[in-house]
Amino acid sequence: MSAAADDPTFDLSCTRCDRLTKFLREVRKAHPSYHAAPVAPFGKRGVPLLIVGLAPGMHGANATGRPFTGDHAGILLYQTLFEHGFCNQPRGDRADDDLCLINCRITNAVKCLPPANKPSTSEIDTCNQYLAADLALVSRPGVVVALGRIAHNAVLKALSYRQREFPFAHAACHALGDQLNLIDSYHCSRYNTQTKRLTAPMFGAVFAAAKRLVGQV
Repeated sequence: MSAAADDPTFDLSCTRCDRLTKFLREVRKAHPSYHAAPVAPFGKRGVPLLIVGLAPGMHGANATGRPFTGDHAGILLYQTLFEHGFCNQPRGDRADDDLCLINCRITNAVKCLPPANKPSTSEIDTCNQYLAADLALVSRPGVVVALGRIAHNAVLKALSYRQREFPFAHAACHALGDQLNLIDSYHCSRYNTQTKRLTAPMFGAVFAAAKRLVGQV
């Protein structure tokens, strides 16, 4: 285990995935100003809402060092969180822009930028210990919002559930026991929003449901 003793949910110095470690070295050479390292979860631990994405984006979190910051996916995410009372401002463009999450935390199934935005199964499995640690800290009643099928499957693996028992579907809500619910959403990527596979009202409905389930309405 390479997780730091004081934070089982993250390790900035992790180099357990050879392919990702090598790729980040290449990215740092090409973009010296980028974070280009494992990206820490954003927000306080032990809150009732945990959002799980896939992995840092090349010119987003990988550049800024904060999940969903500086790329297209963060535009809809932070606007939606603001509208439902989960953050203090509707935009998150830079890591030092004073955006704060409220009763909410954001992490990724894989903490490092993968080539072509596609982590391997082994990389997802290797990083799963950090997600499991975060899930164990979610307060109850709690909700996990999985952005996309890979995040959904990573959550189930971290909690030792079988994927076939909880199929992914946008807006599906899965009761996982112990006052914990998993809500699925299509990822708020540029492709999904531009093709209208995911619209702002669809995304908003996911977080309205999450808000109800954690008792904030």
